[in-house]
Amino acid sequence: MITLLLGLFIILYAVSNIDVKKYENMISAMGNVFGNSSKVIEVNRGKINLGNTPIPVKGVSLKTELQKIIEKYHYERSIKLEENERGIVIHILDDILFPSGSAQLNKSSLMVLNRIAAILKELPNDIRVEGHTDNVPVNTAAFPSNWHLSVVRALNTAYYLINNEGLIADKVSIVGYSEYKPIASNDTPEGRATNRRVDIVIIKK
Repeated sequence: MITLLLGLFIILYAVSNIDVKKYENMISAMGNVFGNSSKVIEVNRGKINLGNTPIPVKGVSLKTELQKIIEKYHYERSIKLEENERGIVIHILDDILFPSGSAQLNKSSLMVLNRIAAILKELPNDIRVEGHTDNVPVNTAAFPSNWHLSVVRALNTAYYLINNEGLIADKVSIVGYSEYKPIASNDTPEGRATNRRVDIVIIKK
C-alpha cells in the first residue's frame, strides 16, 4: 500500500509540470515497478494519451474556438477563417473595423477585437497583423497611397491588441500589402470589399 501511494504522488507531481521526455521515462520506470511496462504516455498535438484514453488539452482545436466566436456573435459576413501552411488566418473585412477610407478603429470594432484577443493572448504563437486594400487608388493628405493605408490599419490594429488587450509586444509584427495580396477578384464591388481587410495570422510554431 505504501509503495502504491508513493507511486500515485510521483505521478501527480509529474502531471503538474509536464516534461515530455522525463514523463515518458518516469512512466516506463513505474511500469516496471508495478509489473506493466507496456503502458505508454504519448504527448502529441495537444493530447495526452494514457493507454487508449485521449484527454483533450486546452487549445487543441483553436480553429473550432474561433469559429464558435464567429457564429455566436454572427460575424459570418465579416470574418472568415483560413488554415494554410503559415498557420490560421483570421480575415477581418474592413467594414467591421474602420470607417470608409480611415485607419481609425471604430467603436464597434473594439468588441470584435476584444473577443478574438481573449483567445490570442493565451497562445504561445507569434501573431502577425497584415493590412490589405483593393486596387482602387487612395490619394489623400493622410494616405498618399494604398501602401500607407494598409500599413497604418495594420499598425492601429496591432497597437490596440497590445495596449488594450494584453498581447505581448515581442510576439506581434505588422505588414502592409496594399492591393497585392487579394483573396477575391477586384473586378466586382463584392470582390473589392473582400480584399479590403486586416488579416490576423497565428503563426505555426
